[in-house]
Amino acid sequence: MAPGMSLFSVNAILILSADDGSRIFANYYSAPHQTPGASEKSPYADVKSQKTFEKGLLEKTAKQTGDIILYDNRIVLYKMESDVMMYVVGSVNENEVLLYNVILALRDSLHLLFKQSVDKRTIIENYDLVSLAIDEIVDSGIILETDPVVISQRVSKAPTQDVNLSRIDLSEQGVNNLAQLGKAKLTDWLRQGL
Repeated sequence: MAPGMSLFSVNAILILSADDGSRIFANYYSAPHQTPGASEKSPYADVKSQKTFEKGLLEKTAKQTGDIILYDNRIVLYKMESDVMMYVVGSVNENEVLLYNVILALRDSLHLLFKQSVDKRTIIENYDLVSLAIDEIVDSGIILETDPVVISQRVSKAPTQDVNLSRIDLSEQGVNNLAQLGKAKLTDWLRQGL
């Protein structure tokens, strides 16, 4: 393996309001290890430098028609959805196609999760799902998944109906009844398959 090779690909994932540039979601990642000679601190270690970067990025991409730019010595891929801008930021040496798959996975998984338009209000109301989806796509700057169907299935909401635990019989007889029911269902299932 060549020196300097790493799975670390994503420097940041951002969702900004296209109207006023306010931050809706921002996650900055720093490499778990540093290459010799690299500074120990991330260039966007504090909130002030992050906000400055985000403001400049939004100004640069507001009137662009493409999906990729080079900004602040970083590759930035972006997508406009309704009234929000989604960004994936990588180092200048990173594979653009890989980063493009990340931005598409983010956009498409949000469309699948919301089953409606992806806008500022929907993202704020479903912030938990957005955070979980991004965590399924990227963990500590390492790309884990880019299939939007898999991401949306992993992030799907839990059942809205609560299970009444008082109705569950946890006695020995209740567990035996449950085992018999499972055995009968498995037998029926296997018979149908043959």
